[in-house]
Amino acid sequence: MINAVFYKQNGVYKGFSVSGHAGFADFGQDIVCASVTSALQCTANGITEILKVDADVVVLDNEIKLSLPDGDNSCAVAFLQAFYMHLKLLSEDYHGTIKLTISEV
Repeated sequence: MINAVFYKQNGVYKGFSVSGHAGFADFGQDIVCASVTSALQCTANGITEILKVDADVVVLDNEIKLSLPDGDNSCAVAFLQAFYMHLKLLSEDYHGTIKLTISEV
């Protein structure tokens, strides 16, 4: 199962951590994993490369984390909201493949 934790501060998205494997199909054939990976890359690249926000991005063996810096990041927050919504819809379409959590920090 993919575990996606979204972090909020005072109700505003501040970052996320995504890890795991959906288990929908064999490695390399899993459309849920591919969908999550594509959306994650679009989100991270949109924030860091398009908006030029100096977000903290950590890529580990089976986990990717992104944290927004303090300050006005309303456009970056919109990317995080869209990413959350995308994963929520995927989790509804592919039950038991994605666990979403929101954590107040």
